[in-house]
Amino acid sequence: MKKDKKKIIDSLKINSKDVGSSEVQIGILSKKIQDLAEHFKKNKNDKHSTRGLLFAVNKRKRLLDYLKSNNLESYKNVLAKLNLRK
Repeated sequence: MKKDKKKIIDSLKINSKDVGSSEVQIGILSKKIQDLAEHFKKNKNDKHSTRGLLFAVNKRKRLLDYLKSNNLESYKNVLAKLNLRK
């Protein structure tokens, strides 16, 4: 997970010390959502992790809305890099 997180941060960072911008947070949440989706394929009755998945999806949605309203170019760039919307 740490290598994946580092790779995500490197691909979406704005400057050399960036680890917490909206773009990076969206990337990390997207990875978390993908991991939870894989988990649910194996563990269909895991109701406790469903709460974490819903929280991550809603937080990513709020961050995408924020990014769209403040920096449309960066919003489009993040969507393209993460293949979120087609």
